[in-house]
Amino acid sequence: MYNVKIVETKQEYDDAFAIRKKVFVEEQGVPLHLECDAEDATATHFIMYNHDEPVGAARLRSIDNSTAKIERVCILQSQRGKKLGALIMNEMEKHAISINTKTLKLHAQSYAIPFYEKLGYMVTSPEFMDAGIPHRAMEKLI
Repeated sequence: MYNVKIVETKQEYDDAFAIRKKVFVEEQGVPLHLECDAEDATATHFIMYNHDEPVGAARLRSIDNSTAKIERVCILQSQRGKKLGALIMNEMEKHAISINTKTLKLHAQSYAIPFYEKLGYMVTSPEFMDAGIPHRAMEKLI
């Protein structure tokens, strides 16, 4: 039973950061000081559990009154291929709609572009490097 929720407790916050650290820092080699940044203090964090086990995380950051940015979307390697990325994205989109967001933006790792395109996002930039990983900007009107 997979469940996505907005982080509300210290334990949920710690769980979200443990997932991010495992995926981005340990698996992909992103330096910890780049993974955990000042934006974490004001972002809305999401955590995904399989029963009581944390398996995914992401954050949503308001850019202005009508635009938000999805960031740090990650699923544990052992849980990939189960459509959990789409589940967490859908829950974040529902929340974004509830706060009157009209446009969602994100910076997708280039290999993940087909995943985001299936969810309705469009590429809006040429490829660029972020933390040593190729990315492209994408956005979706909601």
